[in-house]
Parts: sequence; C-alpha cells; structure tokens
Amino acid sequence: MAATLRRFNGLRLLKSTPALNLQQAKNLSSASSWASNNKKLIGAIGAVTGGVGALLFALEQSVEASGTEVHAPAQPWSHRGLFSSLDHQSIRRGYEVYKQVCSACHSMQYIAYRNLVGVSHTEEQAKAEAEQITVRDGPDDTGNYFDRPGKLSDYFPSPYPNEEAARAANNGAYPPDLSYIVSARKGGEDYIFSLLTGYHDAPAGVVLREGQYFNPYFPGGAISMAQVLYNEVIEYEDGTPPTQSQLAKDVATFLKWTSEPEHDERKQLLIKVIGILGFLTAISYYIKRHKWSALKSRKIVFVPKEK
Repeated sequence: MAATLRRFNGLRLLKSTPALNLQQAKNLSSASSWASNNKKLIGAIGAVTGGVGALLFALEQSVEASGTEVHAPAQPWSHRGLFSSLDHQSIRRGYEVYKQVCSACHSMQYIAYRNLVGVSHTEEQAKAEAEQITVRDGPDDTGNYFDRPGKLSDYFPSPYPNEEAARAANNGAYPPDLSYIVSARKGGEDYIFSLLTGYHDAPAGVVLREGQYFNPYFPGGAISMAQVLYNEVIEYEDGTPPTQSQLAKDVATFLKWTSEPEHDERKQLLIKVIGILGFLTAISYYIKRHKWSALKSRKIVFVPKEK
C-alpha cells in the first residue's frame, strides 16, 4: 500500500494544485465578458429607441400644428383632479340636453336606461324615462310583432332606421353615434365644448356649400351640423339658467360619462391602491429598520485558539 501511494505521488496524481486567484476567476466568468461585449450594443439600442420616440413626438406635434382646425383650449373641468369625480348633477342636466336636442339626429346605441340608475336617476325615474319610448318587440306566441313601452334593459333609440336614412336627412352627412364620442375625438370634452360653442360667420375667402356651417374647431372648418345650442333653448328641471355655455358644459360632461362610465370607480380604486401601498411601505420599513438592522450590522470575527 505504501509503495502504491509512493508511485502515485511520483506521478503527481495526489499533489494539490494552487487555487485560482481573483483575476483568473474574473477571466473565467461569462457574465463579466457578456457585459463588456454587449455594453455598447445596449447603449446603441437605448439611443436609437430614444431617437425614434423623439422623432414620433416631433412628427405628431408638426401634424397638429399644420392642421386647418383650431385646437380646443383646456377647460377647468371639475373632474380633472386626480381624485375628483364627475359632477352627477351636471350629468343629469346633460342627459336632458341630449334627450331634447341631440337625440333628434344622434344615436347612443351602446347606452341603456339601466345605466342611468345610481348615476343621474333613481330606478323609478329611469323606468319612467324608458317608458316614454316605444319599442317594437316580438314575435309573440302567434308569430306577430308588437309595440310595447320601453324598459330598463332597452337601449336609447336611434332617430333613424338605418345609415342611408340618416344621410338622406342630413344632406349626405352621417351623424356619428355619441356613446363614446369623447374618447373618439382628440381633446375629449374640451373638443365637444368648443365645437358646440364655436360657430361663427365664415371669414372672407372661405366658401361653404349649401347646408354647411363654419366652425373653426371642426377639421376643415365646414360642418354639416347647424348650431343647436342657444341661450334658453331648453329649460332645466332643477332651475339652472340654461345659457349656451352651461348647456355645452353639461352635455359634454354627460358624454364624458357615457364614454367612461367607470370613471368614478377607477379613481376610487386609485385611492384604495394608494392606501394599501402606503400601509405595505410602512410595514416594509419597520421590518427593515427593526428586524434586519441587527443582522445587517453584525460582525463575524474569527478568534483562533491559543496553543
């Protein structure tokens, strides 16, 4: 056995090899080599991405500046705040404006009377509003269609049976559906308010066709919708003075709600999220400060035994 070990030792099979030093370990590390080789590539990708983003922003601004319409100024809406809700009294008045003025030409095919419950009307009031319309339903047991009063599950009626009838009644122009018009137009409720209050006489050099009107906030300036809001064109149930600006503000708020019915719930959820995150942040700080401070500040000392 001793002779065998001696032979192995002579062949240097049992001889210990020195450990790698720190520099050799770094040279063998794939992570460090990858970082050094790809640092320039990542920087180039970041620069290209930032440049493309800046170019797109500049192009968008240039397109907006080259448009023929006047950009709607920002209005001091009460719901613009981070935690501000919609004005529900204004939503109700805006519904009155839509019902008495806008519904003559524009549909709201995605809004049902049940959506008004708890927002601008009570359940009984919403039922009364629905019963004012007549809905063709059926067939019944005998296979015939019949007319019935509206109910909460019915959607707002369309003023025209089809698109062709709508165009024929409006000189070829098709009145858009207003269910999501605020989200569909750049500027949102600011655009709606400015459009409804921005009618003027056409300036010199602007030629309008028959049935067109000049509105600088509409693309091209020529719009087929006549001015529909005037002072005291309707009367509010709550006695609010029905000035033109008040009518436009209320109907714009109503259309904001129809476009974003979850607006108030979304902001309520934001308050809850901020509260929960604040609580978790405080708990995390407490754990870090009082539980881990002893572990993070401890010292490990090696004391060799005395011979």
